[in-house]
Amino acid sequence: MFEDSPPPQPRREPSMADVALAAGVSGQTVSRVATGKGVVKESTRRRVVAAMQELGYRPNSAARALKFGRYRSIGVIMFSLSSFGNMRTLDAIATDASAAGYSINLIPLRTATQSSVSGAFARLNEQAVDGIIIVIEAHRLADSEIELPAELPVVVIDSDDRYHYPVVDTDQAQGARLATEHLLDLGHKTVWHVAGPEESYSAHRRRQSWERTLRERGATVPEVIVGDWSAESGHRAGAWLAQQQEVTAVFAANDQMALGILRALHEAGRRVPDEISVVGFDDMAESAEFWPPLTTIRQHFDQVGALALRSLVATIERHDIEPAELVQTELIVRASTASPPAADA
Repeated sequence: MFEDSPPPQPRREPSMADVALAAGVSGQTVSRVATGKGVVKESTRRRVVAAMQELGYRPNSAARALKFGRYRSIGVIMFSLSSFGNMRTLDAIATDASAAGYSINLIPLRTATQSSVSGAFARLNEQAVDGIIIVIEAHRLADSEIELPAELPVVVIDSDDRYHYPVVDTDQAQGARLATEHLLDLGHKTVWHVAGPEESYSAHRRRQSWERTLRERGATVPEVIVGDWSAESGHRAGAWLAQQQEVTAVFAANDQMALGILRALHEAGRRVPDEISVVGFDDMAESAEFWPPLTTIRQHFDQVGALALRSLVATIERHDIEPAELVQTELIVRASTASPPAADA
């Protein structure tokens, strides 16, 4: 019989202490070399790096940055993972980052306050990133209460352009204008609007553009109905709109609310588009499957994410600060819009 032999022990990875012993320096010195923080004589630094290589020490991200000049890592701060647009944007950022040789560190936040943003930056600093993309649609990022760090390259998505950082976004105003003009061009006397939440910068810009377009065309500006991006809030708005006989055209600030509006109109017996036309905003994948298929504004979230990543990498690698850039939208006409009944008479 063979004697039982002990199972092989896993090979222990060399530690920072091993490097310190081999180089004849303190652990603190090794840490300074690895992080690049603090003063270390050049001859000592070379000795520590040589010890790392000889031992096969697997450097952490800070040590890799010391060798290659960058961490090859990008932080992403996002204030909502549930929205269709944010997930599409994040997918594009992650895909393009991987192609460019960068990894992604994602920190989702619930609120846009100085405390939460500062905490997110502190965490990303600990994780050693080369730059940060902020995906946010809250007004408060445009307020003085939130300050972005001066020591890291930053690109902001979905905010104003008061910062000295690149800002990338969909041209929200252009999209709202296309939606409103489409309905007016069909012959509707005015267009009602179900807006996104008050704190949303995107919703604010769409609402402003809708109102401005109506005024420029000499149309009456109806009272705004405010939703929260959800189909439920759209349904509540649609139930009220269905009772207003003068309503012939509705522009919803996103497709989810448009879906709720369509359901409420159907339940109230108001025919779409024979009696009321409905336009959404986003062109989510399911919009073509609504009944009737939804006329909407297509946002190119993939382009927004790709531009943000490209802009950040340009800042990191070439120190090029690119100006604010807006991605154009498209009007996608489907069966939920038509001329109003009076125009057909």
